[in-house]
Amino acid sequence: MADNVTSLFRSTAAHSPSMAALTREGGDGAGPVDFCIPCNPYFPTPEMFEDMGARLRDIITYYPSSADTITAELCSLLQLPPQCVAMGNGSTELITWIDHLMVRESLAIPVPTFGRWTDQPMETGKRVDMFPLQESSGFALDLAQYAEFIRARGTRVAVICNPNNPDGGYLHKHALVQFMDAMADLDLVIIDESFLEFADAEQEPSVVQEAMLRPNVIVLRSLGKNFGLHGIRFGYLVANPALAGMVRSMLPKWNLNAFAEHVVFMLKNHGAEYAQSLHQVRRDRLDMASHLAQLPGLTVYPSQGNFLFVRLPVGAEGTVVRDRLLTEHRILVRECGNKIGSSSRFLRLVVRPQVDVRRLVSGLEQVLYGSRRGAAVPELGTGTNYSSGTAAVDRLVSSTNGAGVPGLAAQAMAAPMPAAPQPQGGGMPMPAPVPVAPAAAAAPAPAPMPTPMPTPMPAPAPVAPPTPAPAPAPAPMSFPSPVAPAAAVVPPGPTPPGVPARGGLTAAQVRGTTGPGLTPAPATGWPNSQSWPNAAGMGQVG
Repeated sequence: MADNVTSLFRSTAAHSPSMAALTREGGDGAGPVDFCIPCNPYFPTPEMFEDMGARLRDIITYYPSSADTITAELCSLLQLPPQCVAMGNGSTELITWIDHLMVRESLAIPVPTFGRWTDQPMETGKRVDMFPLQESSGFALDLAQYAEFIRARGTRVAVICNPNNPDGGYLHKHALVQFMDAMADLDLVIIDESFLEFADAEQEPSVVQEAMLRPNVIVLRSLGKNFGLHGIRFGYLVANPALAGMVRSMLPKWNLNAFAEHVVFMLKNHGAEYAQSLHQVRRDRLDMASHLAQLPGLTVYPSQGNFLFVRLPVGAEGTVVRDRLLTEHRILVRECGNKIGSSSRFLRLVVRPQVDVRRLVSGLEQVLYGSRRGAAVPELGTGTNYSSGTAAVDRLVSSTNGAGVPGLAAQAMAAPMPAAPQPQGGGMPMPAPVPVAPAAAAAPAPAPMPTPMPTPMPAPAPVAPPTPAPAPAPAPMSFPSPVAPAAAVVPPGPTPPGVPARGGLTAAQVRGTTGPGLTPAPATGWPNSQSWPNAAGMGQVG
C-alpha cells in the first residue's frame, strides 16, 4: 500500500479513496481503521446486521416499495407529516435538486463546510458567496455578521450547517429561529442538520417544526450518518408542503433502494439500541478530545458532531501525516486541505471507540514526534491549494471567482488584499452590526467564542474525561433589516472581483490564502415505535 497511497488519493473523485479501494489495495482483505468517514460506529447492532444478512437474497433480488411507502413509514416513526418530507438517495441527491429547482442566482455559505454546498451551485453556474469562518475565533459562526454579509452581497439563498462540518461548531435553536425570521425575504434558507443527532448542547435542538411553518425554509437530515450506514444512501428533507412537494415530484422512481426500505421498517423495533448508540458516541467524543489534547502542539476545537477538528503542530503538513498514518499504522484520517477555507494544517477525526483512539494517538505520536523517519513531518510551503476533489469544479474554480463566470479569477487575485479583521481581547462582546456599504466598511471583529482546547506539553498521566455541561444560550441578536432584492448593495450577477463585503473575503482570496484574516441531554431508551426518539430532535413522543 505504501507505494500507491499518493496515487489513490489523487485518482479519486472524492476527498479520499473508498473503503473498497483501500481494502483491495491492502491485499489482505481488511481495510484501515476509519477515522475519516463520519458515521455511527455502534449502530446497527450485530443482531440487526445478522437479520439483514439472513434476508440479503430477497433484498437484492426484488424491487423495493415506492418512495412514498418508505417515506410514510419513516414519518410514522418520526411523527412528521408525510407531505412535509422528501426522502432522497442520500443528502447529496436532495442538495442537487434543491440547487436545480430553487437556487436561481446566488447562494451564501460559511466556509469551511461540506463541499457539496460550495461545489454543486458552482457546477451549475451560480454565484457562491463564501463567508470565511475565522480560525482566531475558533471557527465560530456569528449570525449577525453572516446576515450582514448576505445583505451586502445581495445573496438570495442562505445555508447554515448545524453542527458544521468539519469543525463541529454549534448554534442554539433560538438563535437559528431568529436568523430564519430575519431572512424571511430570501428565496430560501437551508439548515443542514445532518449531524444534529450527535449534539447534546440542548434538549431539543432541531428547527424542523419551525421549518414546516415557514414559506422559505428547508431542513436537511441524514440517515446514513446517524445509523452508521453510509453505503445505503438515504436522507430526507423537511419543509412546508409546497417546497417538499416540489422536490418530491422531481425525484426518480425507485430512488430509494431495498436496503433503505428494510432498514427503515426495522427501526421501530430498535429505538433503545439507537438511543444508546448516540449516548455512547457523545461519551466517546469527550474521551477522545481529552486524549488528543494531551499531544503537544495539537489544538482540538469544541465539537457537537461525531468528529473533532484538530490543528496540527507547527511544522506538520496534513498530507504527509495522512499518508504516513495510512501506510505505517493502517489508520485513515480526513486531511482538510481541499476544503475551501481550511488548509492542510487541519484534520477531521471521526469519533470512535476508545480502543481505536488509543491506536490513533499512538500513531500520531510516532508520526509527529518520533525519530524513526525523522522528527516532526515537514510543512510543504505556505498557502492553500484548493482542490474540490471534482475535476469539473476545479476547472471552474481556477477560472472564475466562485461565480461560474469566466475571467474573474485573475482580476480578483490581482486586486490588493483587504485589511484583515482584528480580533478583540478575550471575551469582549460584539457591538450590534450597522448595515453600511461594503467598500467603505471596516471589517468587524469576530464574535467571542469558547477558546479551543489548549494543548499542554506532554502530560505524565491520562486525564479523566470532563463532565459535559450544557452550552450557554446566546443573547438575542439584532440582524440587518430585510431589503428588497432590487435595493441590494450588489446587484444580481457575479461577485465584484477583489471587493469583499464587510466581514468577508472574495472567493478567490478564501481559496488561496492563509495570510491575514485566515491565520493559521443524555439519551434515553425508547422500547417501541410509540416512544421512538424522532430524528428531527423534537423530543420524545407519547
